[in-house]
Amino acid sequence: MSSEALASAISPDNPVYRARKLQNRVLLVISCLALAFGLFWLAWILGTLLYEGGTALLRASLYYQMTPPPGADGGLANAIAGSAMLVGVGTLLGTPIGILAGTYLAEYGEKSWLAFATRFLNDVLLSAPSIVMGLFVYSVYVAQVKHFSGWAGAFALSLIVIPVVVRTTDDMLKLVPNSLREAAVALGCPMWKMIMLVTYRAARTGILTGILLAVARISGETAPLLFTALNNQFWSTNLNAPMASLPTVIFQFALSPYKDWQMLAWTGALIITFTVLALSIVARTLTASRKQS
Repeated sequence: MSSEALASAISPDNPVYRARKLQNRVLLVISCLALAFGLFWLAWILGTLLYEGGTALLRASLYYQMTPPPGADGGLANAIAGSAMLVGVGTLLGTPIGILAGTYLAEYGEKSWLAFATRFLNDVLLSAPSIVMGLFVYSVYVAQVKHFSGWAGAFALSLIVIPVVVRTTDDMLKLVPNSLREAAVALGCPMWKMIMLVTYRAARTGILTGILLAVARISGETAPLLFTALNNQFWSTNLNAPMASLPTVIFQFALSPYKDWQMLAWTGALIITFTVLALSIVARTLTASRKQS
């Protein structure tokens, strides 16, 4: 295109140029309004959580006292410790399975029928309600041993972790250039060593991001724990017994008519929100650093 034709195309007198510029402005305004709409509700939610539960967040007793009976002073120590244990064990159980399954899909399965079926079932699990996981673990584990336990809660959470890690690992390993694999194999590197030393190293940031996102998802899950770990008003680190957790305590205290319980429920929701926010920021930071590198 000549310079004269280009100048004519972007001339303010050109009706096509004016129409496209108007369309761009309209879409820009709509995009900004959509952004403001989402940020408004986010700010409202965070503001409400800080207003209702921010005061108790600064109390030292919140972190060393147990959940109290109605009318008594207390904290969320047992619920915080229980949530940390359940989320930690659930992540440790689900992450290796997810990474190995994602590795098979990306490195070995390729376009086989088994890989296709696995991806399809994994997508179904990604969209399945978490209460289904809780009911499944209840029927195959809790009903058999005839008591609720932290192990059952961790198993239910691990079933939520697995599909997230499988999908992330599969996608991240696919982004590794085949030239790196070919170079390692050409040097006589076995398949398993090529995966460990080449593809995992190239995709480690993305895989770690997926693990953090899975942890953020299970941190606030309530439904699976109601059918598995149930709750415990006292301090307990025994995974073979009912165990307290922040989501179940929030569920119980928020429905109660007692003001002190309701305040603790707001504070517990604030703790979970800040934890998920921190994990999301870390995941975004890792993703940004991977793109820059």
